[in-house]
Amino acid sequence: MSVVIQIASSSEHPSRDELTLWTETSRASIASASLREIVLRLVDETEMSELNNTYRGKPGPTNVLSYVTELPDTVLNPSESKDTTEQIEDLPLGDIVICTPVVALEAKEQNKPLLAHWCHMVTHGVLHLHGLDHIKKTDAVIMEALETQILAKLGFPDPYLALDH
Repeated sequence: MSVVIQIASSSEHPSRDELTLWTETSRASIASASLREIVLRLVDETEMSELNNTYRGKPGPTNVLSYVTELPDTVLNPSESKDTTEQIEDLPLGDIVICTPVVALEAKEQNKPLLAHWCHMVTHGVLHLHGLDHIKKTDAVIMEALETQILAKLGFPDPYLALDH
């Protein structure tokens, strides 16, 4: 299991050790989790706004975005001598991009401990990389329950207790 942390933000953020622990604990809590590399990138509002606009068509920054690595044609249509499973394992699982100022602002607005909100955003991103989603209500219930379990395992409160859905 490896986590690559890229810090492209001047804002305050958790330590590399905390980010790695949260990523690895989240991944270990998923039965079918991939052990492929995860890139965790911390950014400021400008970069996040560009990503949010480019990939989601939404203006302004958001808290977290997850990008699963797209498999190249050689993996999807193997004709090389290298084993397909080995080719996939050589690729990162994907990227999680977190906007440091947005996370800080949300924690303050939602009256949540900052580290708890950070842990939630990391966990949320890891679950997205592993195929979980919250678009449908039934999927949201499953994803939120898993997030709550993971955060509890890490010593943080239920991130949804004070939120209205």
